[in-house]
Formats: sequence, C-alpha cells, structure tokens
Amino acid sequence: MGVLAAGVAGRMALDGARQWGQGGRPAARDLLLTSANMRHIADELARMRGAAMKIGQLVSMDTGDVLPPELAEIMARLRADADFMPPKQLRDVLDAEWGAGWRSQFAQFDVRPIAAASIGQVHRARLPDGTELAIKVQYPGIAHSIDSDVANIGRLIRLSGLLPQGFELDPYLDEARAQLKEEADYRAEAAHLETFGALLRDDPTFTLPQLNKALTTGKVLAMTYVPSDPIETLVHAPQEQRDLAMHHLCDLMLRELFVFATMQTDPNFANYRYDQTNERIVLLDFGATRAVPASLSSQMRALMRAGMEGQRDDVARLVADMGLVPHTVPERFATRIIDMVMLVFDVIRADPVLDLGTSDLSRRLQRAGEALAADGFVPPPVPMGLLYIQRKVAGMFLLASRLRARLPVTALVRSYLEQE
Repeated sequence: MGVLAAGVAGRMALDGARQWGQGGRPAARDLLLTSANMRHIADELARMRGAAMKIGQLVSMDTGDVLPPELAEIMARLRADADFMPPKQLRDVLDAEWGAGWRSQFAQFDVRPIAAASIGQVHRARLPDGTELAIKVQYPGIAHSIDSDVANIGRLIRLSGLLPQGFELDPYLDEARAQLKEEADYRAEAAHLETFGALLRDDPTFTLPQLNKALTTGKVLAMTYVPSDPIETLVHAPQEQRDLAMHHLCDLMLRELFVFATMQTDPNFANYRYDQTNERIVLLDFGATRAVPASLSSQMRALMRAGMEGQRDDVARLVADMGLVPHTVPERFATRIIDMVMLVFDVIRADPVLDLGTSDLSRRLQRAGEALAADGFVPPPVPMGLLYIQRKVAGMFLLASRLRARLPVTALVRSYLEQE
C-alpha cells in the first residue's frame, strides 16, 4: 500500500507542478482522479487481492449507493479479475491443506485457474471415477490481511475527498471487515451451499453444485463442476426466455426474504450462470449468505404492503422505525427521501408488467439523490441488515435491466404480501 501511495503521490506532484507552470491552480481532488492514477490504483488492488479487491467489487456494482461514481468507476475492473497464484504458491497451499501427494487423488488437476476473485481462485479437476470438480483455493494470507487491507482502503476512500463532509464511513468498513472474515471460512460457505441445496432440491428451475466434503477444508472448497455460461449471455435469448429467467431470480429473492429466512446477499453477476442444455439457472458462491431475522422480514412485508397501497404516512413511519430515514434526518430531507421511496412503488403499481429495458426509474432516482447531495444531505449509516437486502434488490434490478427483461412485479410482490 505504501508503494501504491508513493506512486500516486508522485504522479500528483508531477501533474501539479506542470499545471502550476502553466498558470493553473490545481485542486488535490483533480490531481488524484487522473486516468493514470485510477489505472494504477486498480492494478495494484487487483494484485493485492483479498479485502482490497473485495471492497473494489462492493463499490462497483454500478448503483452508486455509497461511493461517488468517479471512485466506483475506477474500481469496476475488480469485479471479475485478480492476479492468479503462481503454480508453486498453489502447490504450497494444497500441500498444507491436503498433505503431500494429494495429486494421487485425482485423474486430472488443471493448475490453470478457470476463475479468480477476491478471496480465492477456482480450478477444474477430475476424480478417478470421472466426477468433474470445481475447486476453490484460498489465497495464502488473505484471512490475516483483512484488517489491514480494509483500513488501507478506508484511507484511500478518504484521500479521494469525494465523500460528503460528515459521512460516517467506519460502520461500512467494519461491516466489510466482518463479512470478509466470514467469507474466508470455506467450511461456513460449504454449510451455506448445503442449506440452499436442500431448500432448492425439488426446484426444477435452479442447479447448484454438490459439495465434496472429503476434499473441503477451511481454505479449500470442493464441489461438482456444473457446465454453464455467464448469465449475461441471455441478453441474446428470446424475450420470453429473458423474462422467465429474471422472474425466477426475483421470485427466489423474495423466497429468501420471506420464506427461507436466509439470503445470499452478493448479487455479483458472476454468481449466476445459465445451463443452456437443461435451461436452468446455476447458482454459485454462497460465502455472503446471511440470516434474515423474522422481525426484519415482517418490517419489509409491512413496508411493501404500505407502499403497494400508496399509504405514504405508513411508509414514512415504517422507514423511520427501521432506521432507513431516522427521526434525526431534517424534515426537508426526509420528505424528499420519502418521495423517492414512493416513486418506486408508484412505478411498480402503474404497470402490471415493468419493462426494465426501457424504464428510467434508476436515472430518476439517481437525479433525486444527486440533488439531495448537492443540497448538503449527509446520509446516516444504513442498518446493515437492510443494507444487504438493498444490495440484493439493486443487483437484481441491475441484472434485469442488463437483460432488458419484462417483469410482472406487482403480481410477484403481492403473492408474498398475502402470506404470513
């Protein structure tokens, strides 16, 4: 991180000196947000992997919920790419987890990863009986680096000068630190995979990998390999197929919230794939799974009911009780936030089938949020349980928009509001 800071500082000094020499008065923020600096930061974070890259993923979902778009955009390339482990490093990790001579357990083990992310990388392998496996191997030292990496990224975000004065970043960093430590425990992820496998065992819509317990450790997650394509490939599919896929995913999200009482809260597109042969959605990566308390589920149901009925006063009371818009928020800001909430429900109620390919809802909300920020609104910390749900909803909205899907949102939501 020190090398990264020194490199950025050097570029800032050179650019600043050049602009001063030309008679300009450069601002520190403008010197930081140069294309060269942004590429340098993204490259270094990808090499750091771990928490640095994970936070880059968290803030680059295109929703602009926490960080300004300038900072989110520079980290966008961290969504799917990380530097691979050198083969010797990979061998050392597997020797430590499986013991020397582990190769004898496999008919084939490809040392070239098929995917690399923030916490680990994935390899294909084949057992002597022909079973194809996907094996996720954790980068060495990742779990121990989380605290320092999160602290360093916090410094980088503050250095950018893009956060509004008074914004409380620490609660988000603390939660990121806790979540990353949970995700670094592959045995916990294995348990979540089995939980969702049981919940969806009889569902013909979804396919999940099956856990290989014998090869799974705290730092290695072994599961069956499921042939599939990225979910985004459906953008070229017929409209009906795109609509159906998003209907299934949104219905699953509502089941997680209101029926399962547990939610996979990471809507990264890479966690959803499509099996063209069987026309099933493949679900991957359950490291960010969280329990949904019954009280939170009840509050969300009450909020949705009030919103779907257009009951503004009840919506305002509920979002205050839930901590989304606490009573400490000045009325001039609270009123406008409630306007934004009601806008969402108004759009949903206005059309039985919402066309996400043409909807301007996201842009309207973004403009309203930017106007709030320009008027000096500093958002209070969002309750973390709600933040994870919001993140999942935003991810589904983004994916539906990408696939240009048409969804019967009103009917879908009402079907769960009628349940208790």
